[in-house]
Amino acid sequence: MIRSHPIRRALALGGALLTAAALLTPGAAARRFSMSYVYFGDPSAYIERVERTRESLDEISPNYFNLNSDGTLKFTGGSSVQSFAAEMRRRGVRVVPFLSNHWDRELGRRALTNRKKLAEQIAQAVVRYGLDGVNVDIENVTHQDRDAYAEFVELLRQKLPEDKVLGVSVAANPKGYTQGWHGSYDYARLGAAADYLMLMTYDEHYQGSSPGPVASLAFQEQSIQYALKYVPADKLVLGLPFFGRIWSDSGAVMNGHGVSEAQINNLLAQYRGTVTQDAATGSARARITIKASDQKPVINGVTLTPGSYTIWYEGEASKKRLLSLVEQYGLLGAGSWSLGQEDARVWDYYALWLNGLPFADAQGHWAVPYIVEAAEAGRMAGLSATSFGPDRTLTRGEAAAVVCRLAGLEPVWSETPAFSDLGGHWSAGYVQAAFRAGLAAGVGQGRYAPDAPVSRQEMAVLLDKVRPGLGSAGKNPFSDLDPKRHAWSYGAILRLAAAGVVAGRPDGTFRPEEPVSRAELAVMLSRLS
Repeated sequence: MIRSHPIRRALALGGALLTAAALLTPGAAARRFSMSYVYFGDPSAYIERVERTRESLDEISPNYFNLNSDGTLKFTGGSSVQSFAAEMRRRGVRVVPFLSNHWDRELGRRALTNRKKLAEQIAQAVVRYGLDGVNVDIENVTHQDRDAYAEFVELLRQKLPEDKVLGVSVAANPKGYTQGWHGSYDYARLGAAADYLMLMTYDEHYQGSSPGPVASLAFQEQSIQYALKYVPADKLVLGLPFFGRIWSDSGAVMNGHGVSEAQINNLLAQYRGTVTQDAATGSARARITIKASDQKPVINGVTLTPGSYTIWYEGEASKKRLLSLVEQYGLLGAGSWSLGQEDARVWDYYALWLNGLPFADAQGHWAVPYIVEAAEAGRMAGLSATSFGPDRTLTRGEAAAVVCRLAGLEPVWSETPAFSDLGGHWSAGYVQAAFRAGLAAGVGQGRYAPDAPVSRQEMAVLLDKVRPGLGSAGKNPFSDLDPKRHAWSYGAILRLAAAGVVAGRPDGTFRPEEPVSRAELAVMLSRLS
């Protein structure tokens, strides 16, 4: 289990269209683990890169741990590591550097030979620099090093403090190879010692190979299925690429060289490229043509010459399918190589699809982190399997269902409704249960008005009733909240504001009479203790 990040069970949305009652009283959701490596670019930009993810990351893995020529630890993080780690911790993001031999086989073997000393050095560095653990990423050793590799990881688990994370990056192995590079990873032993295995399920095609996808759907599924033979699903992290690969038709200039998604977007725009979704693999395939008269782009230090090029990458459609595999197979979460290379639009949908919440109408919405948190807590879900309705007004019937869920109340269907306008209404049992518990009241003349909108002050009163121990009311920070005019809701609003559950508008008002949107409710529910 990931320390300080417990594994949660899956949220089953099921069906194309669910009843409002079911949607507002779901089971607890699984907030999936999310990490990304960061390698390229200036470390001073790392905070900005994390900010761009819209709270989609739990962990960032920079390359602070490298190797000296004798296989001992070479710390390359610099003097700012402690302050960076502290800043990330304030944002709820762990810093777990990856240890790399950068594909140097002999250097990797020297590290494994010196594994006891190296494990001690890493454990000491993690504590000294205020880091949250280590991700072991030794690559290109072989099956001859299999036992030494596993022993090194087991030593690390012994040396690291109990609350520190130990991850291991392992080669994707869809064909079950036991020799060569793939054979160096003893999935079973590594999985038993580590908190998670990061499946490097990319580079299906690579520099020097024939053109093809970086991470097709079949490649990823087969890699998962192989790993599940040896490692529990809740210890597996699915790797996603934030890069593609480019081939020139002649093969002379580019032969599968890596290209970031940001660069791909620029090439497509500059040279009016075309993109098709490959039916066989599910991956995106782009074509560009550079004319002799065109400005020549530079990719990773290589200037592209006139001619035609093919680019394979995982676009939005294929990424969503890959993210959905995490939910489908019950995996711990997803990781990516590497932060800063991505198409920034990925963060519009990443957390939603990763967490089994494919709400197209919430994509890019400001409330996405809160929607995920509210679903995680089992307090709210969508209008359907693909729609959340973030800007739709909440109704009084829906509010009653939410309150019942928060209070642990079962709907009461066996009694005549206390209100005359509830006959046959889907929310009648929830309203009855909330009314019996003193948590809901009518609008007068024996009516409840279940389809009427809920105001911000009404929702505050309901939440205050269902969570009476939030604390004392603070000073009134809202210019439009009057203790006389809003006497019935005044104390509840101030108690919830003091507890951080509700907040005002940018102009300093609360606007108590305005209706509550579903996005606003998600914010309140995610903040409710």
